[in-house]
Parts: sequence; C-alpha cells; structure tokens
Amino acid sequence: MAGEVIRKKLLTGQQAAIEGGPGADRAWRVAFARATRDMMQLPVDFASLSISRLSLAELLDLPPERALILMLEGPQEGLGLLILSPDLLTALIEVLTMGKCGNQTPDPRKPTRTDAAMLSPLVDLALSHLEEALAEDGDLIWTSGFRYASFIEEARPLGLLLEDISYRALTARLSLAHGARVGDMILILPAEGRGRKPRRKANAVPDAVARPAFAAALATRVEAATCQIEAVVARMSLPLTEVMCLSVNTVLPLPSAALDRIRFEGLDGRCVAEGKLGQHRGMRAIRLTSGEWQDDQATHPPVAFAAAAPADFPAGSWESETPAGDAPLAFDFASFPATGTD
Repeated sequence: MAGEVIRKKLLTGQQAAIEGGPGADRAWRVAFARATRDMMQLPVDFASLSISRLSLAELLDLPPERALILMLEGPQEGLGLLILSPDLLTALIEVLTMGKCGNQTPDPRKPTRTDAAMLSPLVDLALSHLEEALAEDGDLIWTSGFRYASFIEEARPLGLLLEDISYRALTARLSLAHGARVGDMILILPAEGRGRKPRRKANAVPDAVARPAFAAALATRVEAATCQIEAVVARMSLPLTEVMCLSVNTVLPLPSAALDRIRFEGLDGRCVAEGKLGQHRGMRAIRLTSGEWQDDQATHPPVAFAAAAPADFPAGSWESETPAGDAPLAFDFASFPATGTD
C-alpha cells in the first residue's frame, strides 16, 4: 500500500514537470517577434494567442487552404508543424524580397518549396529564441530541440507522417508592420515531453531550506524596523477660543493625569502598554509596568500630547516621580514642552 502511494506521488511530480508552467504562449510571442525584428526588421504584434491540446484527427483539420506547411523535427524523432496562412506567407515573402509589405491584396497562389527555403532560417531562429526564453520553465521539455526539416505541399499526407499521439497547438493571429497585413500562424508540437528538462534557477533552494531561511530573513528585517510610540500623560479638550489664548506661563490643570499610569500609544492611537514616569541617568524616562491596558478611547479621543526632555535630576538609578497626596497635576507650557495639544 505504501509503495503504491509513493508511486502515485512520483507520477504526479513527473506529470507536473511535463505540463510545465504557463510560459510557452508568452515565450512564443517574444521569440517570433524577436526573430522577425532581427532578421527582417519587421515589427510583429500578436493580436491573439491561444494554446490547446489536440488529437491527430483534430490536427488534420487545422491547415487552411493554400497554407504553407513546414515540417519540424525534434528530439527522439518527434515531428511537429508550423502552419502559415496565405496572407501571412505572402507578407513575409514580400518583406524578404522587396523590403516591405505590399499595399495591394495579393493574388491567391499555392506555396512552393522556394517559400519554405526562404522562411526556414526565420523559423529556426524563432524556435531557438523560444528555447532560450524557456530555459528555466517546465514547458521547455516539449518545445526544445525542434528545427525546420521539410516542406509539405498539402495536408493529406500528414495523417501518415505524424504519430497518432496528443499534440499541443499554439494558434496566433499576427499583425505585421503596424497593421499593414494580418495573418494566422499555428505551431504544433507533440504534447509528451521529449526535449531537455529546464535547468534549476541559480538561486533556487529546496523548500525545506527556503522556508526557515525566509522566516529568519523576515524576522531580521522586522526586528530592525523602527516603531514610533508616544507616551501620553493625559487628554483634554478645550474650545478653540481658549486654545488660541494659550501662551507661555499658561498652566492647564490635568485632573485625570497620573504619572504612574502613562499610556503608550502607536500611530493609530491605540494603547499598547502602560508605564510610570521617573528618571534614569539624568534623563526623564518611563518604566513599563504593564503590557495590557483597558482601553478607554470611548471617553478620550485619540489626540495626545507627550513630553520627553532632559531632566534636572542627579544621575543615578531609576527614581519614581509620583506626586504626593491626591493633588491634581498641572501642565506648565514654560517648564514641560509638549509635542502636541488638543
């Protein structure tokens, strides 16, 4: 039973390698357009492109009348096809012979062996670019190693020449010379992978190693990030007229303030901890006394002022700074500079 489970897992992994990623369609766009640009200085745009799986019987119905059918030969005697519609064939031959696409609609004609010979370097270059683009993609296994082999005058012999297997077809509509001509192209290759396996990316590592390494790297970045919090002594609201009258030496009573219950708030106004005011080595400091706080933002809006300045205390160990008795605190603008008010 265990052996059967392992065998199924291995088969699943092999099938995933054959299927590859969704890279063949995108790579074929770039490869063919790059080949026409390098060899013919011809701009080509893909108006549409689809990928499908076909049987041999379905494949035989694909070539349109008077299409150029090029036989491709690949690894392990595998055979494929590149089919160019009459419009696309005529446009490419015009560029090769005259340097540009003609303005008039060409007369229909049957493709010739000369057409195939003229376009075979372009086909081989495009297939070479396709392999380069898929060097690290799973689709390389069924696209690599194919080159031009021969010219087929019509589609009838294909049923005898091709294997009765499953094929993949990349069907595209091309726009040449910025819309001067439009034509169709079909690249057909055996669906079963017979070519080279993709090489592993240089920075690829097994998941068992990558996950802990990623977690450690993420932790290092997070721990090195800065976090701004504010120590809030008290909150209060004043009419705008009174705020406009504030000046140096103005004293604001803070009846709800307590130096042994100072809130630590983040940028979003939420309280994250509690502390008490004191001094440490001659500087005002706040000691954390609790990591929990019963948030009372319903009664206190999230606008705070906080203070932090050198204290005129003798250097030494921590000293608590709690007022004697129950006398309310006061905020003096001259002696206790604030970063903000409400």
